[in-house]
Amino acid sequence: MGRRTVIASWTEIVGAALGLIQILLLVRRSVWNFPVAMAMVSLIAVTLYEARLYAETGLQAFFFVVNAVGWYQWRSAIDTGHRVPVGWMRWQGRAIWAAITALLSLSLGWMMYRFSDAALPFADAAVTGASVAAQLLLNLRRIENWVLWVAIDVVSIGLYLSRDLYFLAVLYFAFLIISAIGLRQWMAAGKGTAAA
Repeated sequence: MGRRTVIASWTEIVGAALGLIQILLLVRRSVWNFPVAMAMVSLIAVTLYEARLYAETGLQAFFFVVNAVGWYQWRSAIDTGHRVPVGWMRWQGRAIWAAITALLSLSLGWMMYRFSDAALPFADAAVTGASVAAQLLLNLRRIENWVLWVAIDVVSIGLYLSRDLYFLAVLYFAFLIISAIGLRQWMAAGKGTAAA
């Protein structure tokens, strides 16, 4: 399959717009980020499948389910200001999450390299593995999720540019900026919170 001739599909454009809305809601620790995310990932899955980024396509299905679970989890954790409390992990937890994320990414990358026509199997798998971890940490309201999202955004920009997915690259550049802001705001909100 050659380069795409269409600049962007409607699923990429609308998905990107919903993505911006979703991450802004997330930075504010609003529970409403979850239904917006569910709509976004549904549209982005179509775009990624057409670009032969299969791991990231599957990731969107995972995101749909995990966002539904997160919506439920956050609704039961809202504080009086209609925001959820956040906190840090202990170093042992970070080490375990890092090891599992690396194993998942390498295994998925090797399987796609060996058994599919994936365009960039190891880069695709690295984004996928880290995204799974980041989303689960987000649902658990751990500040470290933002550190992962910053790294994911940087890699995703290059990945999407290499596949001519310009709206997604611009979206992930915006995500990068907003993720840095989210990290800062969640760090401030988590000050004085004991590591879990």
